[in-house]
Amino acid sequence: MVYLIDASVYVFRAYYSMPPDMTDRDGNPVHALFGFARFLGDLIERAKPQYLAVAFDESLTTSFRNRIYPAYKANREPAPPDLKLQFERCREFCRHMGLAHFGHDEYEADDIIGTLHARFRRQGHCTTVVTRDKDLAQLIREGDVYWNYAENIRLRHSEIEGHFGVAPERYADYLALTGDAVDNIKGVPGVGPKTAAVLMKAFASLEEIYDNLDEVATLPIRGAAKLPARLAEHREAAFLARQLTEIARDMPLECEREHLLCRGPDVAALAEFYDRQNFGPMLRRQTERLVALATAATAVAALPG
Repeated sequence: MVYLIDASVYVFRAYYSMPPDMTDRDGNPVHALFGFARFLGDLIERAKPQYLAVAFDESLTTSFRNRIYPAYKANREPAPPDLKLQFERCREFCRHMGLAHFGHDEYEADDIIGTLHARFRRQGHCTTVVTRDKDLAQLIREGDVYWNYAENIRLRHSEIEGHFGVAPERYADYLALTGDAVDNIKGVPGVGPKTAAVLMKAFASLEEIYDNLDEVATLPIRGAAKLPARLAEHREAAFLARQLTEIARDMPLECEREHLLCRGPDVAALAEFYDRQNFGPMLRRQTERLVALATAATAVAALPG
């Protein structure tokens, strides 16, 4: 099993939930860094992954989606300067932990995870996607797990539709119709989750919906008679929305499975890192436990047979 971590959602969660008075030697806030470091260490202790990758978002404005649709995520406020600094230190923490970590100016963390997922699926490996972002549910296939770590919700492929209202394979089509207000994606006005869910069950794809608009009027949906005209009017917006909501799975990324091997912490580097951040004994004790885990895993791997 390969673990793919959507880092940004956990950094943001820590930033807004941890006490902001934690500071480094220079007085810079480090609460998001501390929360992320604790989350990642806890996850490794709990799951004991052999292969793991951490994916970061680099920018809200330079994604290839911004070229397609300049208003993409334009409703979001820029990250505060102290949060940007903490993101950089989160990546430094991953490096000292011996973990593969990735970021890209033109692709988002979702696309990094999507590309790694697709690559390892082709090689016969299942993945656990660790995130709170519902959009990543579209990646889950048989044998995979969607793990909302903060709420301890684990969903397998067969459970995604019951939880999110639509099968993983149809999620991008679903969002193409409903839009996604979080990312400033409009979709088709007047088509909400219930209507979109009925359309997903009645038709195999967004293309099939638009090839059979006359049949849409016969579906058990309130206002079905007017729905074909509304869909036709906003056809361009729907297909644009799918371009934006569909996770890329073929971005340029140099990575093989052995690059994702959890190699164990660099104890000396982490000790110096913790000193600079003014971190106390909690993470240091966790580092000791993680070193013991890595040592035990290495010993098991070295056994004959």
